[in-house]
Amino acid sequence: MIYINRSDNTEIKSTDKFIPSNGKTRSYQSIVIDKFHACSHHGCFNCKPEFYSRAPLDKRNIVEIECDGLLNCEYCVVENGLELFPYDFVIVKQNDELEIAQVKSIGEIVRIKRSSMGLFGEELPVIIRKMNSEDAQKLNRNLKDEERAIGFFKNAVAHHKLEMKLVKIHYQFDRKKLYFFYTADGRVDFRELAKTLAAEFKTRIELRQIGVRDEAREIGGIGTCGREFCCSSFLNNFRKITTQLATEQNLMSSLGKLSGPCGKLKCCLSYEVE
Repeated sequence: MIYINRSDNTEIKSTDKFIPSNGKTRSYQSIVIDKFHACSHHGCFNCKPEFYSRAPLDKRNIVEIECDGLLNCEYCVVENGLELFPYDFVIVKQNDELEIAQVKSIGEIVRIKRSSMGLFGEELPVIIRKMNSEDAQKLNRNLKDEERAIGFFKNAVAHHKLEMKLVKIHYQFDRKKLYFFYTADGRVDFRELAKTLAAEFKTRIELRQIGVRDEAREIGGIGTCGREFCCSSFLNNFRKITTQLATEQNLMSSLGKLSGPCGKLKCCLSYEVE
């Protein structure tokens, strides 16, 4: 795993291998693989009817990644025979732009997830290499500049009298873009703010409004169940949650107890009916 200290760019630790769970405890990936059958072609006799609509398994070397700059993209193709493990940091190329990402999942679990989502053969960003020491220094520089940008952004928002709450700032690895993720009660006219930010940081500015559930995912935390938030640990998409789900399960608690830290009804209310 790689740890990056925002205040000291020399504190970088890395390991090249992912340490699997011990023999007594099965990994999450092995449990999922055993539970879900995924064939490499349509019409498999081992599949139940509900599996027929799945896409065939994509034979490319694809890994699941996490990256703030690769919006709406969770998968990348691996080139040059790179051997990757979860938690590795990698350099990704998309449309002549470079971004840094962290590997989340590899191997069979990725193929099964993509098949169940109906994904097959689409164009994906390409992982060109693992992060090296030079890349790590550049990343630390970006992280420091992100922290410096926080104060300027808040002052600029106050100057333009806008109602915006900053959630996160992200510098694209090659510094061609600077993302500002924020929440707001309604639509915000930030055109003048964008001009102010572009003049200060001398790069392309992208202001992205996100929802309160996305904010909870970014911040993370521990739920009332004692586990990490579902949204920040494994959920890929948010489903619509209604009080009808609580009624069907005879959960008569107040809305406060049924709501998560984001203020919305807890995502886990839908688990019993899925």
